[in-house]
Amino acid sequence: MPSKDEYARVRNRNSPCTSLNLAVQAALESPFGQGNVTVAALVFAELIADPGRTENFVNGFFEDTGITIDWHLTKAIWRSAGRAFRSYAERRRKNRDLGTRRTLADFLIGAHAASHGYRLLTLDERLYRAAFPTLKIETI
Repeated sequence: MPSKDEYARVRNRNSPCTSLNLAVQAALESPFGQGNVTVAALVFAELIADPGRTENFVNGFFEDTGITIDWHLTKAIWRSAGRAFRSYAERRRKNRDLGTRRTLADFLIGAHAASHGYRLLTLDERLYRAAFPTLKIETI
């Protein structure tokens, strides 16, 4: 299992800003006092896809922090994500938006949080607010 120092080194190496790490840490500590922290399996997959992390490292992080992974995405989540992604693509075309393109995975994560009534921790409130207006959002 990786030590807390190893978590800090990887977190700092992968983040452009140490203050961002502190903001993420503060945001994650807040829900721990209010209940469980759960992530969609897509988040886990994105974390292990990073070349700077091993699957064992990510597994250890989740075990040590008590963050749970929801491995099941329902039909309703897939449909909600598809509708939200379609609306996003239509807005991009209409506005001739040349900004960063989002992937379906972003909308699956948002739909997962919205369907369960979870609060979503994100850097991109604008995207999720437009796609899921009733979603509870914690912005870093």
